[in-house]
Amino acid sequence: MTNDLDEAYRYCERISQRSASSFLWSFRLLPRDQRRAMCALYAFSRLTDDLADSNEPADARRAQLAEWRAELECALRGDYCSPLWRALHDATVRFSIPDKYLFAIVDGVAMDLMPPNYQTSEELRDYCYHVASAVGLACIHIFGFEDERAETLAETCGVAFQMTNILRDLSEDAEQGRIYLPRQELLRFDCHPEDFHSETMSEQVRNLLRFQIAFVERLYDEAAPLATLLHPHGRRAFILMFSTYRTLLEEIKRGDGDVLSRRIRLGYRGKLKAIAAALRFRPTKIDTTSRRPDVPPHMHSTKIQSRSTIRQSGS
Repeated sequence: MTNDLDEAYRYCERISQRSASSFLWSFRLLPRDQRRAMCALYAFSRLTDDLADSNEPADARRAQLAEWRAELECALRGDYCSPLWRALHDATVRFSIPDKYLFAIVDGVAMDLMPPNYQTSEELRDYCYHVASAVGLACIHIFGFEDERAETLAETCGVAFQMTNILRDLSEDAEQGRIYLPRQELLRFDCHPEDFHSETMSEQVRNLLRFQIAFVERLYDEAAPLATLLHPHGRRAFILMFSTYRTLLEEIKRGDGDVLSRRIRLGYRGKLKAIAAALRFRPTKIDTTSRRPDVPPHMHSTKIQSRSTIRQSGS
């Protein structure tokens, strides 16, 4: 059984390595069991996403996702026949990952089967929760935490990560008829979906992107204290992930939001910036005296004592 489990994790590691994700280098900062669990979670997320990205008709992909969801449900009960499910089941048991986050990931991929048409920022945030925050919430169970406020901060961090992706991929998504930004905000800045097809940014689009960048910067500031709530090994991995994505946003900002004429990539120098930012990272402290005993813990908002002191090259 042990050999089968080891092979199952190696299978997940191979899938993770093939993806060449920027997340992978942060996995190396984790002890073996946590690193393997992260690979299992990543492989599950990657294969789930691949089902939606196939060239099959939408109805066929929807049926495949429904079957995948049923396989996940069986796997979480310990009924599986593939190495992915074996490793994922072990990881969920070993690190007490709530099932609901894994099902939310599948639901998030299903949301992408139709072109996005989010009217409000709240609708977009719900999408970001399913495709990114749910992954982050599963991750922090692997990283380790005790304070339940870590969950709120992980949700915010996931939104920041996904919004960074949305801004970076704005032009590429627009070519496929996919505009994720809320229609209310497009209207506010007098922008239209066809504006994102041009390589030249209009002043309206530039103002919209500046607004979005400032909004995502605030999300990063809100999420930064999560590092203080994670166990030491998980904290190091999180800080590198966080710094990588925030550096990507800084690169977008450095170009004054111009994501239409070129696709923003970190590259070798950008990754060095992210590493430098991680080394300089000083997470904000959380006020541990802000709870009232008569209020359930999940109802408390996180009170920040000071703003994040993260700085990154090129900002």
